[in-house]
Amino acid sequence: MMQSQPRILGKKVRGVNLGGWLVLEKWMTPSLFEGLSARDETAWCVELGKQAGPRLREHWNIFIRRDDFAWLAQIGINAVRIPVGHWLFAADYPYHPSYGENRHPFVQGGVEILDRAFDWAEEFGLSILVDLHAAPGCQNGFDNGGIQDVCEWHTQEAYIEYAVKTLERLAQRYANRPVLLGIEVLNEPRWDLDTALLQRYTLAGYRAIRQYCNAEQVAVVFHDGFRGFRDYQGFISGPGYQNVIFDIHRYQCFVREDVELDIFGHLQKAVVDWKNEAEDIITHSGLPTYVGEWSLGLDLKMTETWAAGAFDYPQNTMDDFQLNLAYRGYAAAQLACFEKYLGWFFWSYKTETMLHWSFRDCVARGWLPDNFAC
Repeated sequence: MMQSQPRILGKKVRGVNLGGWLVLEKWMTPSLFEGLSARDETAWCVELGKQAGPRLREHWNIFIRRDDFAWLAQIGINAVRIPVGHWLFAADYPYHPSYGENRHPFVQGGVEILDRAFDWAEEFGLSILVDLHAAPGCQNGFDNGGIQDVCEWHTQEAYIEYAVKTLERLAQRYANRPVLLGIEVLNEPRWDLDTALLQRYTLAGYRAIRQYCNAEQVAVVFHDGFRGFRDYQGFISGPGYQNVIFDIHRYQCFVREDVELDIFGHLQKAVVDWKNEAEDIITHSGLPTYVGEWSLGLDLKMTETWAAGAFDYPQNTMDDFQLNLAYRGYAAAQLACFEKYLGWFFWSYKTETMLHWSFRDCVARGWLPDNFAC
């Protein structure tokens, strides 16, 4: 049995997200949503009612297992980013109208699963970044924020305060776990939310986390909110703030100009545009940076879950050999760029049907390396 290791400090982070586990996303696990009208975890719990508990607990127990942590460590992955919802700890979260007559619809018990993940990480020497992925009222309107097509987190102080309370609970519970790499204050707040509000929230989250987590050991991570790093220049800097990490997510499959590129355009964007961006961020942002999410996704078939009129990726003239070569090249180009940063996390470890978003499948097909060790 491998022994736990100290948190990664000053070491390149090469990680994988454990998405679709403690926060459901329909496109990742469509079997859970089969026969239901629900498109997100909130609606899923409301629609299933009392049946939600046993079904979700079964999913928690089988979707990610101890053997998955063992395999990740074996191939040299040294960290996992684990998305969690604000409902993780207790049924005391503020009400949202999408709950209907069920005041607290979410299934309890996820925190024990997260405890188990920390046990496995300590056993196999992986570090953990815990990410508040879904805030009360939803911070982005995506299914990954808990409620699709609703973005109301910023409209009520009760929602904002409860998100901070969740960060404090995370810090208090896991501060003494040697594999806690960091806590991310909020995943992907929407691009049109007020930057000043996001900054105030991030500062509140920093203070809540620092009540329990030493800056020498645990990072506080915040996402860019889909805006440039210059919007944050000078923010959360100086001697009063230590071990703060900037998080960016990079995909080439969500806007028309990306989707319409051929493989050479995708490679150029990764090798030239993203490389230049990396050097700009590293030189001028003043903060170390993670690429907290990236994938090999190049078409929008999966986004039909939430976007009408998806575009077709122009790959119909490529045979299997060319496609495999393209995905290997795209993976290598991204890795070469993202290695410039403090670290990265592939999205995601596992999906049911979307191979280009499934780290395990990408490694099995040879699109990603099978050894990430130094």
